[in-house]
Amino acid sequence: MTPPRCLLFRSASRSVACDAGRLNLIEVNLLPDGRKRAAKGGPRFSFSLPRFKGLPSDPWLLGAAGAGALALLAIGLLYFRVAGVEEELRMDVEVAVQDSARYADVIEGAARLRARSDSIAERVLVIQEIDGSRYVWPHLMDELGRALPEFTWLTAFTQVTPPPELLLRIQGRAGTYFALTTFMENLESSPFLRGVQLVSSDQVMVSGAGGAERPVYEFTLEAYHEKPPQEVLETVPLFGASVLPPGPALPPEETP
Repeated sequence: MTPPRCLLFRSASRSVACDAGRLNLIEVNLLPDGRKRAAKGGPRFSFSLPRFKGLPSDPWLLGAAGAGALALLAIGLLYFRVAGVEEELRMDVEVAVQDSARYADVIEGAARLRARSDSIAERVLVIQEIDGSRYVWPHLMDELGRALPEFTWLTAFTQVTPPPELLLRIQGRAGTYFALTTFMENLESSPFLRGVQLVSSDQVMVSGAGGAERPVYEFTLEAYHEKPPQEVLETVPLFGASVLPPGPALPPEETP
């Protein structure tokens, strides 16, 4: 059997209650504002974010839109930064081109001076090569006069082969064979000669003082010119080092 029901009326002036232990309650709210009265125990507060009409409420869609906006902002900043760097580089290039055009004449003048300096240096080398053999013959004549012993004299002194293997031929007469041997030894000990050899030696008669004839030895010698060590010669530089091109140093000028 269905238990009896009890209607519970709520109004601003009174409320009617039934025995809830035996009956099923049916509550009817008769308050003017259509809301239930607040429960006992004090008021309750609630908070919610504002809502804008026309915007989606999906958080994933809102996050994607925010990320896209940040990406566009970053791209814009990078673009303006790259544009500024490009402008600075363009200005640097223009300045470099102007400097290059301004210094073109200076560079061309320096190249002409360098070419002229190289030409002068080549001429100096030629002069030094020629000057290196300038004192060969004075040295040889000095050595021959120093090597001549008593009762010996020369009749001819000629060149057989050109430098660098300069071969010399020496002709003369000696009063004795001992004087000829001494002359050959003196020539061999000279720092300017090497390989002294006796080509020929003949005894001939020559007229002496008072018309008397006496025998002498007529000889022919050959010897090679030899460049002496640097410590033997007293040398001075012909040109300063500033006019010489890079390369091996040439021997200084020999002082006679």
